[in-house]
Amino acid sequence: MIKRRGELPKQSVHKLKDGQGTVELQHLFEAENFHGKGRLYALCTIAPGDSIGCHQHQGEQEAYFILEGESLYRENGQEHHLKAGDFALCEDGDSHSIANTGEADLKFIALITNTETK
Repeated sequence: MIKRRGELPKQSVHKLKDGQGTVELQHLFEAENFHGKGRLYALCTIAPGDSIGCHQHQGEQEAYFILEGESLYRENGQEHHLKAGDFALCEDGDSHSIANTGEADLKFIALITNTETK
């Protein structure tokens, strides 16, 4: 399967997980591509000053691979500054959030996979 640039579904989510501003998602997988093993694989774009609010993962884990920009990533109350090339994994039962702290868009790949058999 090949999908060209204009064929990937896009979604704008305002105040994602009670964060600030709007997060742009370009979905790389659709539901059927996961075969029951996950629910999100997307290119995420967050404008300067915007964020995804703190949320917990239950029965799943979420990975972020930072492509561009600078961010403040919080996981279980600990703060980390992430930039291009950095990777973060929020494991099952953990909580996290991410905010764009730079002057340009923050772009990262997000992947949510199940940790429990469904």
